[in-house]
Amino acid sequence: MARPRAADFAEKQAHILDSAAAVFAELGMDKASMSQIARECGVSKALLYHYYPSKDALIFAIVNTHISHLDEAVIAADDPSLAPGDRLEKLVRAVLETYRGADNAHKVQLNAFGALSEAQRAQLRDTEKRIVARFANVLKELNPRLAEPGTHLLTPVTMSLFGMLNWVYTWFKEDGPVTREDYARIATRIILDGVGGVKP
Repeated sequence: MARPRAADFAEKQAHILDSAAAVFAELGMDKASMSQIARECGVSKALLYHYYPSKDALIFAIVNTHISHLDEAVIAADDPSLAPGDRLEKLVRAVLETYRGADNAHKVQLNAFGALSEAQRAQLRDTEKRIVARFANVLKELNPRLAEPGTHLLTPVTMSLFGMLNWVYTWFKEDGPVTREDYARIATRIILDGVGGVKP
């Protein structure tokens, strides 16, 4: 009979993921050890292995949790009743808010694929594709020419937007002059003012 989970299982799990992400972000996936992660978490190595049987399992859990939270936030923010430009800005704002306090997990996401199995990578790619598709659909509504047969422009434009969002952690300061809401408007305006000029 399986041992029942402790009442604080989810809380401890979240703490382990946050602490492990900090270690991986600082040392890298190869150099970080389960002993170092256990020490950072303030738990025994045995307890860490109780939650995650291997370093690879821990890396996957960090990335999967981070991307799943992003997927949920984007789903909740997507409002087809809005004008396309407003809808896009709301999606961008949801991404930036999800990234708040998640720099370490985001760094792990950007660098972890080589440490994951093909099955794990496939699962993460499926989630990423759903997220990207929501943005692509709005961009296509803003400029249908992006999706015309033979143009191959929708993906580059969509991923250019994600390029702006995914690297925001390298320069953004929570106490700086630009808020996340400010940057959501900036990134959206760059896309809105540029989309109309993209020709097949």
